[in-house]
Amino acid sequence: MTPVTVLFLCTGNSARSILAEALLNHLGNGRFRAFSAGSQPKGEPHPMALAVLRDAGLPTEGLRSKSWTEFAGPDAAPIDLIVTVCDNAAGESCPVWPGRPITAHWGIEDPAAIEGDSQRAAFERALTYLNNRISLLLALPMKSLRDPALQAQLGVIGAAEGATAAARAPSEHG
Repeated sequence: MTPVTVLFLCTGNSARSILAEALLNHLGNGRFRAFSAGSQPKGEPHPMALAVLRDAGLPTEGLRSKSWTEFAGPDAAPIDLIVTVCDNAAGESCPVWPGRPITAHWGIEDPAAIEGDSQRAAFERALTYLNNRISLLLALPMKSLRDPALQAQLGVIGAAEGATAAARAPSEHG
């Protein structure tokens, strides 16, 4: 069976999208292949994202901050599902994605925006919220990616605990 390819998008591709990529690749057991990218990549994953992933026993090898242009255009491999994990990325004009992927918005507050002693807890909280959403994704029947019920379920997942106000009100996004 060909794995479902998922692209997690965030503006900087250094925190939330990196966490989501690592989680889904680990938990997906070959059923899913996750990538992450950003519209304005920071150039490297946030050090706290890597530390929190390592402390959770998740692999960090190969994780890098990259532009979403790697996944756009006629020569890019098709993506089945695109999930924005920050409200800024959800509101941006996205490239044309090959394969006509379905989309979802799972907005979570940016843990990298927290400074000082609370930053680790913010990253751990983001990892927990993403883990909960990815667990729900893994339970969905992925036989027909064009099923409207699947699209609705992806929206429900995005509005789960820890969702930003914009993720709880998906009608506000284009």
